[in-house]
Amino acid sequence: MANLKKILICEDEEILLTALKFRLQKQGYELFLAVDGKEARELIQNEKPDLIVTDIDVPKISGMELITLVRNDMDMSVPIVIIAPLENENLILEAMQIGADDFVTKPFKPVELVLRIRRIFQDIASRVG
Repeated sequence: MANLKKILICEDEEILLTALKFRLQKQGYELFLAVDGKEARELIQNEKPDLIVTDIDVPKISGMELITLVRNDMDMSVPIVIIAPLENENLILEAMQIGADDFVTKPFKPVELVLRIRRIFQDIASRVG
């Protein structure tokens, strides 16, 4: 499949968002950026991304609420990677229980997220073909 993989990133820290955008575009992904959960929800509905990366703590609609919306209301099985501070261990566990597929803890290097995303897409490809 020659189509670019579409990734939605929902992150309210502009510096991190810019770093992730730069790194992921360099890897050949098509990116959609949101600074809050409301914007992310609209992009998910309109763009149907192949993967969602969301911070747990974003304004308007939290990352947790976004996971619930995607899994229950939208009934989508798109992989979801959450970003959370290491000290929020219980929140990370809860996010995984309600439907997140993977997580990275802050602070992290963008390459760590790139590798996790690549692994998720490789896992999907190996299941499909």
